[in-house]
Amino acid sequence: MSALEWFAHKPLGGGIFWIQERFYESGNRANIWLVRGSQRDVVIDAGLGLRSLPDYLRAAGLLAPAEGAGPRPLLAVATHVHFDHSGGLQHFEEVAVHSAEAGALLRGDNYEAVTWLSDREVARPPRPGWRARHFRVPPVRPTRLLQEGDVISLGDRQLTVMHMPGHSRGSICLHDKDRKILFSGDVVYDGSMIDWLPYSRISDYVASCQRLMELVDRGLVEKVLPGHFNIFGAERLYCLASNYISQAGVCHKVSTCAMRSIASIALRITNPRVTS
Repeated sequence: MSALEWFAHKPLGGGIFWIQERFYESGNRANIWLVRGSQRDVVIDAGLGLRSLPDYLRAAGLLAPAEGAGPRPLLAVATHVHFDHSGGLQHFEEVAVHSAEAGALLRGDNYEAVTWLSDREVARPPRPGWRARHFRVPPVRPTRLLQEGDVISLGDRQLTVMHMPGHSRGSICLHDKDRKILFSGDVVYDGSMIDWLPYSRISDYVASCQRLMELVDRGLVEKVLPGHFNIFGAERLYCLASNYISQAGVCHKVSTCAMRSIASIALRITNPRVTS
């Protein structure tokens, strides 16, 4: 299967394109965002990597040419290293990730990447003989380590890094302040927020949700482009964040601890730790 078959895209206007892996039919299917700037293009999250996303972008004509010969620089930014967002980073020359998860990406640590893929989630295998049990996120060396407050410049637009741990220790959002757009990764999406994975932490998640609510209160976000499911607005963002905080009590913490233990055991069986 070619990259053109595997992916599909939808233009949203303003130099933003929504890309998805057509045959990955799962709630874990991550949204991929291409953001075009006057001097640089950025891909936010990269999917499973079963086919080359850069090849698709070129074949679909989504990469605008630079002034003179050759394409503009293309940077892939991972909102976090979970497998459904980071598997495709292997196909990019320039890769950015928060420093807290850079080691996991460099090691190819599929325990921290929470790699869990089944054959039934892939409607059409990318090649003959492919099996989900062989899928792993390969080691990738980041070319840029991100921190809170860093700015990724695309020329005519700037994306500010907001470190928002909780779902994972290196989770980030990217904030386009001028356009009041938030690329939220898995920090928040219109669904149940997951805080029971090995590197999840409820107290961090509560603090991150408080920051999200503050963004709304200050009028700094009007549109959220999340890591999964559909786009939503500021009112829904505030509701999702406030609901998480209100439910993060003792009972939630106890049940989450039990779920984390089960998830950790299952992941250790299928993805032995990589420590060097």
